[in-house]
Amino acid sequence: MFDLQNIRNQFPILQQSVNGKPLVYLDNAATSQKPISVLDSWMKYYTEINANVHRGIHTLSQLATEEMELARQKVQKFINAKHDYEVIFTRGTTEGLNLIAYTLTGMMKEGDEIIISHLEHHSNIVPWQMLCERTGAKLKVIPMDENGVLQMDFLRENLNERTKIVSVNHVSNALGVINPVEEIIAETRKNSDALIVIDGAQSVPHFKIDVQQMDCDFFVFSGHKMYAPMGTGILYGKESVLRKIQPFQGGGEMIAVCTFDKTTYADLPFKFEAGTPNVGGNIALGAAVDFIEQVGHQNIQQHENALLGYCQEKLLQIDGLRIYAEHAKRTGVVSFNLQGVGISSDVGMILDKLGIAVRTGHHCTQPIMRFFDIAGTVRASFAVYNTFAEIDALAEGVKKAQRMLS
Repeated sequence: MFDLQNIRNQFPILQQSVNGKPLVYLDNAATSQKPISVLDSWMKYYTEINANVHRGIHTLSQLATEEMELARQKVQKFINAKHDYEVIFTRGTTEGLNLIAYTLTGMMKEGDEIIISHLEHHSNIVPWQMLCERTGAKLKVIPMDENGVLQMDFLRENLNERTKIVSVNHVSNALGVINPVEEIIAETRKNSDALIVIDGAQSVPHFKIDVQQMDCDFFVFSGHKMYAPMGTGILYGKESVLRKIQPFQGGGEMIAVCTFDKTTYADLPFKFEAGTPNVGGNIALGAAVDFIEQVGHQNIQQHENALLGYCQEKLLQIDGLRIYAEHAKRTGVVSFNLQGVGISSDVGMILDKLGIAVRTGHHCTQPIMRFFDIAGTVRASFAVYNTFAEIDALAEGVKKAQRMLS
């Protein structure tokens, strides 16, 4: 049974007021709130176990190791990776993408090509630009149309033997558009030997992921957008690919044998996990996986899709309001502006006075904003704990902002 009130009761932060109003938290695409079970798992580590992991013979170290490796196994099952050692702990999506781009440097040469899309977050643009600068490779961009839908003909026409990497997000953080990653992967496999990278930061919180069925080479996401602490994330990589590439960082944990003459690297996954990990955060990430599994992917998806549809319906009743990518297949996000209101942050500040938290600005997607010839948007984004009454409050708040700013 899907019990929304029971779910909300698990999030202490939602019970507070902001500016004298009940908090309406609609900034989940930036970061989600954390349930008590996740907070308790983090606190338990620091109050009962706190010790460094791996190689320690004392009891606390062994307990910490067991708990963190259990979290790795939870993530493995959560995304259906074939092996737990294909799951690498990171600090988040950005670090995962940078790790991939850096480690692939030696496999790239001048004239090679990297394909991304117009819908990318800066973290899936800049690392590839840096890789091109290091190697002389060329960056190509799949264009989008006025609905925020990628133009797949471009991909088909540009895939060739020079294509070495195709990297796209699963869901746009700025617009909520669900990209056709299955089609992108199928076309890439058919027409090139390119490695395929999927940025899943905005998809993992909203629907079930199966990396084996997807058949990507890499899949990256952040913990803090799926009810886990900040500073946590996952890089999934196919074993065959991970064994070919060199480590991102050197130091403790990632070595097998270290001498002044030569160092050999540890086996997967530790080859890519140099230094002391975020043990408490990684354990709490496992607890966030438990929370999502307990609520159920289908329940989450159905509820959030209903919120999305209701929000769009309510906002479109407001004259002069435009929703971007209104007709595209979307999840989790409604991105909009009011006609005649030049600065989205003005709307955001008025909503904040009403206790409503939204995100304004370019959302680290300046190419998207440039496409629409705007500086930014107001973005309302949803999680499983949001309610239809909160959507009503948002709509009334936007109407008030429109009256004040017109």
